[in-house]
Amino acid sequence: MLVALDTSTLTLSLAVLDGERLVKHVTVGPPTRLSQALPGAITDAVDLKAVKAFVVGLGPGSFTGLRISLACVKGLAYALQVPVAGVSSLAAVEDEGPKGVELFAAAVVKKGELYLRRDGTEVVVTVAGFAEAMRERPGAVALGPGIVEYAPQLVELGIAPERLITTVKFPSAVHLARLAKVPAAYDAQPVFALEPHYIRSSGAEDNPKFPPLAGVPATARLK
Repeated sequence: MLVALDTSTLTLSLAVLDGERLVKHVTVGPPTRLSQALPGAITDAVDLKAVKAFVVGLGPGSFTGLRISLACVKGLAYALQVPVAGVSSLAAVEDEGPKGVELFAAAVVKKGELYLRRDGTEVVVTVAGFAEAMRERPGAVALGPGIVEYAPQLVELGIAPERLITTVKFPSAVHLARLAKVPAAYDAQPVFALEPHYIRSSGAEDNPKFPPLAGVPATARLK
């Protein structure tokens, strides 16, 4: 069995697959905290003895959520000696979009900002910047949790409602699994080297009351 999970939003998406066959897809949302949901959601969904690999969403998204899922997966992979593959959470969102059109996948950063994935590149933009990017690509449509939250503002900024898909509320673990390139065997070094795709620094890192340690730039772990 392959277990895929994403915690880049407040909703846990967990999928269990046997080859290409979907065995189970579970979602756990608020008010349950991700720290409470994992790893119990995994052990409830599948017998750990049957797990042959893990796939985990790397974000961008919730800093805390991403750290929780990666820590959980790394620990279980080490205990079970099974491989792990990381996949962009926004790539999974993109995979749910219509085929044959240009897609903008979006997630929420904080008030007034969005993560944007287009052409395989992920950046942080303001809502106004997102609208401008869509005006530059008049054939593109946008989807993802960022669009669910900011569709009204984007319409106010002149983006036609039919270009905004509001049905994809979180990255699906099923689509993470579809995109994953799982290693053939467990290798501790790449597993423990996996890091979330943060893109931007956290609020704590930006807080002037807590400057970074000397010699360690706040952006050292950003990709």
